[in-house]
Amino acid sequence: MLAAIFGLSGLELTDAERGFFLEADPAGYILFGRNFESKDQVRALTDGLRALHGRDDVPIMVDQEGGRVQRMKPPVWPQFPAGARFAELYRLAPISAMQAALLNAEAIGVSLAEVGINVDCLPLLDVRAPGAHDVIGDRALGEEPMQVAALGRAVLDGLAAAGVGGIVKHIPGHGRAMADSHKSLPVVDASADELERDIAPFAALSHATMAMTAHIVFTAWDEDRPATLSPTVIEDIIRGKIGFDGLLFSDDLDMEALDGSVPERAEAAVAAGCDIALNCWAKMDDMTGIAQRLGTMKPQTKRRYEAACAALSDPGGQGRLDELVAKRDELLALV
Repeated sequence: MLAAIFGLSGLELTDAERGFFLEADPAGYILFGRNFESKDQVRALTDGLRALHGRDDVPIMVDQEGGRVQRMKPPVWPQFPAGARFAELYRLAPISAMQAALLNAEAIGVSLAEVGINVDCLPLLDVRAPGAHDVIGDRALGEEPMQVAALGRAVLDGLAAAGVGGIVKHIPGHGRAMADSHKSLPVVDASADELERDIAPFAALSHATMAMTAHIVFTAWDEDRPATLSPTVIEDIIRGKIGFDGLLFSDDLDMEALDGSVPERAEAAVAAGCDIALNCWAKMDDMTGIAQRLGTMKPQTKRRYEAACAALSDPGGQGRLDELVAKRDELLALV
């Protein structure tokens, strides 16, 4: 199996994609707005992807955070609130905020499971820092590490209740970045002591089965390489200090924070210690290049991958969406 997640170009698999995926056998797939039209269409697409592999637990991912980052949009799917809404409620009523976050995540999970999506790139555990770039902004669950951890745990539990796995991101933390890593490489000059605040939520939830890296240089740990490409950050900080032993995805390798071709970036990320290279944009040249550069999964990656897949339930959907949303909104109305 290839240690890569690939995107799809449209509403259904092309013949070229089907043939390539059959041969390459990627670890899974990620969907974007271009892949969504109707519930029946998405279910047919995800069923087709699983049929290629002959198993039901193939990870099929999406960024469905709510707020600004939501690939499945109204009117077919509900609009979900951004993380800041739960942070606001937490300042007033922490228990109610955690319950609201759980209900919201379960509602998201139900909407995903209904169409065969079993992994959400959520929760963000990035601790929001005053004055930082707004790329995180209202997506964050707060400015206090333990608040972020508490709400993040609720999100993971809510997704799991719907049979959907969550990916904590952006490990070891994106909250201080003064630039958008989609467009340029952020450099964080905070000291190692200051960065303890950023990694605290990830350490608190180090039991999570999946995490996604940050394309950020942390000069206190590695002056030359962003976390995604840094063996030092991955082994010493993510695996060591934080204690995360789950499946580690790179962030999207098409982002402009990274140098080199996309296949070169994928090779470097896996060499640095990422388990899975994430390639979102369905460019066949990039995907075939990645397949040529990456070998089969390392034994340790296969172990982590199988553990992550085992935690995913059958994505059937439970039909409780309206009830979950109503209960969530009752709690959010306290603010």
